[in-house]
Amino acid sequence: MQAQTGITQAPFGTLPDGAPVTQFTLANRNGMRVRILDFGGIITEIHVPDRDGRLADVALGFDRLEPYLGESPYFGALIGRYGNRIAKGRFVLDGHKYELATNNGNNHLHGGTRGFDKVLWQAAAEGGELRLRYRSVDGEEGYPGNLDAQVVYSLSDENEIVVRFSATTDKPTPVNLTQHSYFNLAGIEGCGDILGHELFVDAAGFVPIDAESIPLGGVRPVDGTPFDFRRPRPIGSRIGEPDQQLANGQGYDHCFVLDKAAGSRAPIGKPRAAVRVRDPGSGRVLELFTQEPGVQFYSGNFLDGSLAGKGCAYPHRGGFCIEPEHFPDSPNQPGFPNTILRPGETYATESRFRFSVEA
Repeated sequence: MQAQTGITQAPFGTLPDGAPVTQFTLANRNGMRVRILDFGGIITEIHVPDRDGRLADVALGFDRLEPYLGESPYFGALIGRYGNRIAKGRFVLDGHKYELATNNGNNHLHGGTRGFDKVLWQAAAEGGELRLRYRSVDGEEGYPGNLDAQVVYSLSDENEIVVRFSATTDKPTPVNLTQHSYFNLAGIEGCGDILGHELFVDAAGFVPIDAESIPLGGVRPVDGTPFDFRRPRPIGSRIGEPDQQLANGQGYDHCFVLDKAAGSRAPIGKPRAAVRVRDPGSGRVLELFTQEPGVQFYSGNFLDGSLAGKGCAYPHRGGFCIEPEHFPDSPNQPGFPNTILRPGETYATESRFRFSVEA
């Protein structure tokens, strides 16, 4: 029987203000399925085959709306206006001082108290693509300017989830959008950890951080450190070593530098191979291709079993994130690639999450 393809939709609960939330299902000819909400642009499920053709959901998340409305750890969500942290929630732009919401200790994280993960996007399924649009108004979470953002999701027959971001503004403003899915390639029904997954990151440097996960300034070589994944090795192979950077992140929670030459807002070339993760048990492989200069690798350090969804209580290090993005705190770090979008410019970037199997 031929697999159903295209996009279908179904209700997924109601927001406190009475607005309905819709879940869209993207399916390809191989039987792969991806489910996405118009609330937060959240990817709730990703069903992909293992080496024996058995489908399993590899995305951490929930099977009902309510947990996404609370303090969930950004499971599957779109992140904006600024992915990652901005120190003290402050920056100066063109001589003006701006104060953002501080929702991560002293700092601003992932767009603030009500970031792009907590808003209802205008959705339209068009020609096999799911288009999501949102206007972030001037002053929202402290950011200057009206920002018109669009995200386009599609699922190819090569088992690629393609994510294309674009945005325009009427005032200069920082923009750093990303997708924040948590993955466990063994399948979430096993409720295991990801420490045995083999990780490759095409990065010779990473951004060192302090105890509040704010950059110390500059880029540090991965040579001779637990951050060297230029040859595939298990995520857990060195995560317990007595390393100050691992202590500061309580594991891996760092931006890896993919393109040191990226000094402008415009992406450089087409999406290039950046990260490869393989689960030896199932044979599932996830590759990230991106136009972004960095990728935040997070090893699920703050998962502790207290969050449960889709039949699993997510354990410590039960999922990993590979967030393609610009560097943390860039508005306060003049040596980092530019994240300021100005009127007349268009923010545009594409990332691809490709699934496959290996014998």
